[in-house]
Amino acid sequence: MNVKITDKDKISVTNPDELYEIMRRILLRDNKIDREKEHFWMIGLNMANIILYIELVSMGSVKSTQVEPMNVFRVAVLKGATSVIALHNHPSGSLTPSEEDKDATDRLIQVGRILDIKLTDHLIITTEKYMSFLNTGLMAQLEKSLKYVPPYLIEQRIVEIRKKQEQELKKEKQKTDKLKETTKTLKIEIEQRLETAVINLLKQKMTIEQIATVLNLSPKEVEKISKKTSK
Repeated sequence: MNVKITDKDKISVTNPDELYEIMRRILLRDNKIDREKEHFWMIGLNMANIILYIELVSMGSVKSTQVEPMNVFRVAVLKGATSVIALHNHPSGSLTPSEEDKDATDRLIQVGRILDIKLTDHLIITTEKYMSFLNTGLMAQLEKSLKYVPPYLIEQRIVEIRKKQEQELKKEKQKTDKLKETTKTLKIEIEQRLETAVINLLKQKMTIEQIATVLNLSPKEVEKISKKTSK
């Protein structure tokens, strides 16, 4: 069931607070919503994160609601949404996600990946407050889950991870090689400058000991440079 939204609600969503305020108004204003039962909505967004639609996809009991991923993404595909946000209410007032909530989110993430429609967040709401899977870090955890990933995608993901690791190692090696080359160049430049300085000071009839003091070198080092430049 499509939820009617006003032009004022068709905003660019930048944080969960904005979305919660919209859904809170809908929850309070709509007499057709039985607030004693769980309802599951999907919010579709375009590339600019502007709300395209709000769809009530499932209505359940006091404790739970069943969600079919294909029903969830059907409207998203039809309306050209590039990302979606899941949202459901907890009549009990608790904002703690159940294992079923996490499981449903996990499945939606994987189906969204297949359809190239990203599930960016999942909100649990009451008339007073909300909880965001994104803000609490649950989305990041579930995005790493392999529970509902098809075997061929797991293999593909492993290949991608290995490829990424190889690229990172290659970049690290390039940095190390560049650093070694820079160090080598700098060492040669310092040696050349010392040689020039020793030659100039010798021309001024300074002794080995005096040159060593000026250049902060040992007499042996100055003597070695002197012999090298005199060849």
